[in-house]
Amino acid sequence: MVRTASASVAAGPTLAVVAREAGVSVPTASKVVNGREDVAPETRRRVTEALDRLGYVRRPRFDATKPPRLVDLVVHSLESSWSGAVLHGVEEAAHDAGLDVVVSASLSRTRADRPQRGWLDKLTTRGSAGVLFNLAELTESQYLWLEQHRIPFVLIDPVVEPPPGVVSVGAANWQGGVTATEHLLALGHERIAVIAGARRKMCSDARVAGYRSALAAAGVAHRPEYVRHGGFDESAARRCMRELLDLPEPPTAVFVCSDRMALGVYEAVAERGLRVPHDVSVVGFDDLPESRWSSPALTTVRQPLAEMAATALRLLVRMMDGERPEGTRTELSTRLVERASTAAPGR
Repeated sequence: MVRTASASVAAGPTLAVVAREAGVSVPTASKVVNGREDVAPETRRRVTEALDRLGYVRRPRFDATKPPRLVDLVVHSLESSWSGAVLHGVEEAAHDAGLDVVVSASLSRTRADRPQRGWLDKLTTRGSAGVLFNLAELTESQYLWLEQHRIPFVLIDPVVEPPPGVVSVGAANWQGGVTATEHLLALGHERIAVIAGARRKMCSDARVAGYRSALAAAGVAHRPEYVRHGGFDESAARRCMRELLDLPEPPTAVFVCSDRMALGVYEAVAERGLRVPHDVSVVGFDDLPESRWSSPALTTVRQPLAEMAATALRLLVRMMDGERPEGTRTELSTRLVERASTAAPGR
């Protein structure tokens, strides 16, 4: 049977018609429809405009009459206690909601915080109804893909400020920075340094801003040489602490923006024959299990990782049901957990 032009219009445009309209090949048009990322941005734009202009209907790969009860969780790594806490929170909330969860540590080798190309292609194949991204920095094309395929998603502790309208859950990082610094000020410290993660990262910038705000409120002058930036790992923090200890007037206390980084600070202090907290007081951030096991046990700011993950899952369920959260950013409170790594200066 030969399909006439009028019959094609009645049934909706074919992919070949879309490809011809956009001036591309059918395989290229198919890549855009199926969310493949190996397409140039300008080509993707032309195909997307043609799809909308012609009214092309993307066919779901799962039975739309039976809503899937599957969600995806993309984590930064499966090897850290951080991810363990997130998994625990998602699992409990998913159990209550009657959902199954697929967990992926799908990260690129070039950018440790970006999901790999091809991972999104598998999402529609599985028929997942929504996605949680933990510590992920999505590309513009990945945001576009999720929007085009109408897949709801929520970011857990996003690395950078997400685009307007994107729903995210995080901790009160600014207040956590204030709390950590106020604790050290209350002990009598004035020479307080901060070792943060990379610049322009949401949580890092907010914690440093809280630190500066607490100093200003106490009338303590901000010293630029006391602010150091590295990565969220032991080696970067160890390097930053060595630099602080080399200053003519080194700090007597340091607020470290993650527990993992605090372990690197401990190492740098020990290398100089100094002791925590006798010579340098240390406050971390996260309250991971490592903070209790370190010697001395680490005073830290607890951010409720499991609760953040559970909150994100519950928001995602509402979005899967067609609801829209009132606000796009949900912040859970932090609190200081005082242990043995802080004391008055000169103890």
